Amino acid sequence: MRTILLKLYTIWVLLVFSVFMLLFLPGIVIPAFFGPRAVAITYFFMKLWSWIFSKLTFIRYEMIGREKIPKGTAFIYVSNHTSFLDLPGIAMTIHGQFRPLAKKELLKIPVFGWVTRATCVVVDRGSQESRKKSLTYLKKILELGINILIFPEGTQNRTQKIMQPFKDGAFRIAVDTQQSILPLVVIGAGKLMPPGKAEIFPGVIKIIVGEPISVVDANKTDVSDLKDKTFELLKTMIESNSK
Repeated sequence: MRTILLKLYTIWVLLVFSVFMLLFLPGIVIPAFFGPRAVAITYFFMKLWSWIFSKLTFIRYEMIGREKIPKGTAFIYVSNHTSFLDLPGIAMTIHGQFRPLAKKELLKIPVFGWVTRATCVVVDRGSQESRKKSLTYLKKILELGINILIFPEGTQNRTQKIMQPFKDGAFRIAVDTQQSILPLVVIGAGKLMPPGKAEIFPGVIKIIVGEPISVVDANKTDVSDLKDKTFELLKTMIESNSK
């Protein structure tokens, strides 16, 4: 009986995801044709979709520390990555619009691929030229006062470790642009929708907002130190909020 209910619930979640994504698709995709600032409209619909998705699927997002995020300042948000359920909560947590760095494989997902193209900076991780162009574009986005979001692990964590090793990209951008890093941690998403499994469960996901990490006066030799510092901070945030 439990297996049947779980399958029915999973179908319901996927139905809610698809129906409302299709319903809001024009408001999500069309503004992207009118320049980066017009994508603010896209993010209105994305945040609305995230809220409806949460309410109708009984997957509740508890946003802790959101009120501390300074308004009117663009940040490089970095977060651990455990599940596809991370992003709706993060979208509701970040003030205003932002640009996630996304892998090109997401473009192959029906409907969601269009949304990815409209809202994300897509990178081919197997191409050094693609990575370079993506990082250049992310810097331009920051210059416009728009937040960016990077999962420094590079992909969903499918290991038994708290996090996978961080890649340099987010921290190199922070040093180059002198833009502060704002750490986030997502707790509980991996249990509700485990990576690589066709199972979804209702429950609570926590999004914890940390304190901004200033990189003023940092130079390129500080990238490794900044990466290690941020890794340890996120690890501590996860450990202290998972009890």
